[in-house]
Amino acid sequence: MSKRNINRVKNILYLSVLLTAGYLGSAQAMITPAKKPVFNRCVPLGNWIVPGEGSVRQQDVISRAAKSAVVLLGETHVNADHHRWQLQALMALYAVRPNMVIGFEMFPRRVQAALDKWVAGEYSEKEFLRAAEWDHVWNTDANLYLPLFHFARMNRIPMLALNIETSLRRQVAEKGFYGVPVEDREGLTRPAEPSQAYVDYLFPIYKQHDRKHKKEGELNQDDPDFRRFIGGQQLWDRAMAQVLQQAVVGSPAAEKPLVVGVMGTGHVIHGFGVEHQLHDLGIKQVATLLPWDNDKSCKHLVKGVADAVFGVLPHASEPTRPQFQRLGIRFEMGRGGAVILQVEQNSIADAAKLQDSDVILEMAGLPLKHTEDVVNIVKRQAPGTWLPLKIKRDEQIIEVIAKFPIQQL
Repeated sequence: MSKRNINRVKNILYLSVLLTAGYLGSAQAMITPAKKPVFNRCVPLGNWIVPGEGSVRQQDVISRAAKSAVVLLGETHVNADHHRWQLQALMALYAVRPNMVIGFEMFPRRVQAALDKWVAGEYSEKEFLRAAEWDHVWNTDANLYLPLFHFARMNRIPMLALNIETSLRRQVAEKGFYGVPVEDREGLTRPAEPSQAYVDYLFPIYKQHDRKHKKEGELNQDDPDFRRFIGGQQLWDRAMAQVLQQAVVGSPAAEKPLVVGVMGTGHVIHGFGVEHQLHDLGIKQVATLLPWDNDKSCKHLVKGVADAVFGVLPHASEPTRPQFQRLGIRFEMGRGGAVILQVEQNSIADAAKLQDSDVILEMAGLPLKHTEDVVNIVKRQAPGTWLPLKIKRDEQIIEVIAKFPIQQL
């Protein structure tokens, strides 16, 4: 390795220490005692494994990945160790190919200007998160992601918004791709047909959703509702793949950047999602890297699950206090209130029996007119208190109570 590259690696490692200490230290300080996890040995902590082959050195993993056109880094969104690993992987890739672009699932395309201004140094953290509508769009502790965003800005690495509006995914899931007017598709082309393996993978996820209107025997892979569900997932994969593909082909041949995608593991695993769509778009050189929780069953570590996996701690081993209260919904304003697009499983909203397409008209007796109304009311809610909601469902007005649990110290 040249002296220049050695100095670059030293600088990157030093940056990693600063960022990790500055942004993840506060979360570490609030770790509560937990039962000692039982670790398996298929992916030892801090080691790389090529599924189906065995252990491999990090320099070999990074060297191979850096030769690709696109590298996909998976994650579980709330696992701090996954984001620490992503930062480490980005630094290692940057040391080999400093001409880099990083795409993030966390941002819809319409906030691309905010990402550009952040990288240019025109925004403070607070200004950036507000302009990118972080609390509304992603609503996950920003401290988990800020080290990645700062790494991009400090090295002037362009950041790309990969996602589309939740409302578009919902429309496709309900009406099918061609049921949505062309002008409402955000420039997306029809996704490539899914593999049967992807269909099999998605079916149990589909069944976990609220399907009370269907009997158990009616839940099958030929169900039109399930096929629309697949269409919605594929649209998500296609949207991210298109932005990544455009970053590759839109650069001169001699200046092709290494394009890295940061996204949920479900879009990366087995190459079912984004990689499949990238291949359909003509991008064949794709590397997939995943974090692997130490308590995850070894039976899932099969050839093809990813090009390489890295052993990390499971999320359950380090529960942290949330940055702020979360109701657990994705929504958009309209129809006189906040229209629920999706209810997260095991969330406060789920426990309150809120449903997709419900319209929240009032919270604590206050009418909802703007996105900030919802976000601010929920943030102010104290642990252990109840939040009364006025809901419009199927043209009926009902009262619902969202119960915020007592904070565990």
